[in-house]
Amino acid sequence: MKNKIIQGILIVGIVVLAFLIIHSVSKPIKFHQERDKRYSKIIERLKQIRTAEIAFYDKFGYYTANFDSLIQFIKTDSMPIVKAIGTVPDTLTEEEAIKLKLVFRDTINIAVKDTLFPKNFIPDSLKFVPYGNGVIFDLQAGEIITGSKVKVKVFEVKDPKPFDPTFQLKVGSLTEATTSGNWE
Repeated sequence: MKNKIIQGILIVGIVVLAFLIIHSVSKPIKFHQERDKRYSKIIERLKQIRTAEIAFYDKFGYYTANFDSLIQFIKTDSMPIVKAIGTVPDTLTEEEAIKLKLVFRDTINIAVKDTLFPKNFIPDSLKFVPYGNGVIFDLQAGEIITGSKVKVKVFEVKDPKPFDPTFQLKVGSLTEATTSGNWE
């Protein structure tokens, strides 16, 4: 009878230990899967912000640190697109080819939203961190002086409350002249 009780206790102990081992292994796996799912959406949003900031810079000559002005720019502004018809012969400059009417250049303005973003893009969502329950990205802009004493406009966007505290996603930098993301 004692043997049966001891065997029963050992079997329960083995089952409990097996469950604890499986749980301890699966918990980090589930965390990484969830992190990868969230971070892919956040990276997509950071790329959209970078695209908007670069277009804003091309139009105005500086980066904005204000999401409202960036969103308004996407909704209402346009960018010039040069339509090129014809090719410039090797023996002429572009100006000479235009004067001889061998090539034509026409500038048209196209809405930023229609040019740079997918059809179903919602500009008002740009400032919100995906899966962040209303958390807004931290957007900053400024100017730095490079090693060669040149002033460069810069911006940085980062997730203020990362899902994984050991890795905060960001694009751009306030200390370097870069528009790259730290995941690239």
